[in-house]
Amino acid sequence: MKLEGSCHCGAVHFSVNSAHPYPFNLCYCSICRKTAGAGGYAINLSADHASLNVKGEEHISVYQVMLTGDSGAREQSPAKRHFCSRCGSALWVWDPRWPELMHPFASAIDSTLPVPPERTHLMVGSKASWVPLQTGDHDKVFDLYPDESIAQWHQRLGLESGDS
Repeated sequence: MKLEGSCHCGAVHFSVNSAHPYPFNLCYCSICRKTAGAGGYAINLSADHASLNVKGEEHISVYQVMLTGDSGAREQSPAKRHFCSRCGSALWVWDPRWPELMHPFASAIDSTLPVPPERTHLMVGSKASWVPLQTGDHDKVFDLYPDESIAQWHQRLGLESGDS
């Protein structure tokens, strides 16, 4: 499925192909909540990085989170969060550890996205106390990371798009 997206002010527009367009993965970690969360979480999709087409690239800034490692040392995450430098809209995350993928924020997508039949709530152990956890009957909830990837979730439910 071809996804079209933009920032709030219109300085950045992008398109990308996705075989996994269902916005099902709600992340409650402090990074997503503070950089892109509207309801106390962010929703990432998965797309083919090679298909990314951007207009207004000069208005994109990149943020790389500082993480505390197991030893207690601070280190920069390789993941690069892209956002509009004019209005601050979160656009997508790209990580060089998986260079073929990118993860657009569902909030930046202008295309009509399909409604997921169930959701995965992840990093719930980091959820802010003011955020209610609203789960459906078939939703999965994880304190940390889920037991299946975005691609595996789509495969399990037979929801892969052949149009990527």
